[in-house]
Amino acid sequence: MSEMSRALKLPHAFREVRLELAREKDHPQGARNFGYMFVAPLDENGQIEPELWAAHRDACRVVRFRPKEADDKGHLVRRPGGSWAFRYDISGDEDDEAGYRFNDERFQVGEYVSIREDEEFHTFRVVSVEPV
Repeated sequence: MSEMSRALKLPHAFREVRLELAREKDHPQGARNFGYMFVAPLDENGQIEPELWAAHRDACRVVRFRPKEADDKGHLVRRPGGSWAFRYDISGDEDDEAGYRFNDERFQVGEYVSIREDEEFHTFRVVSVEPV
């Protein structure tokens, strides 16, 4: 994903964020191979910048990775009311996966965020935030 993003010559605020599953009942140690990588513009506090997203929405891509499954590819989208979700419109046929309060979240290494998948929330840890 980074190579594609670099080719687009995005503004300096764009970052590639990697989220990995945090500890939960079925994964007491968390899971490095269960997560997301996405590209989004972040402000100095690590929050998504809606105006830059709107100007470059096609560059705001997501890859959902799971063990023994093909990666799902899509976009970071803004829903009515200002919430954020991952929409798998590039490949895959799943419903949108909504971030819980992504408009308030800080995407900084060590922070935790929740994502709704199939009517259930899972917690992910931000493990890297890199310039694109």
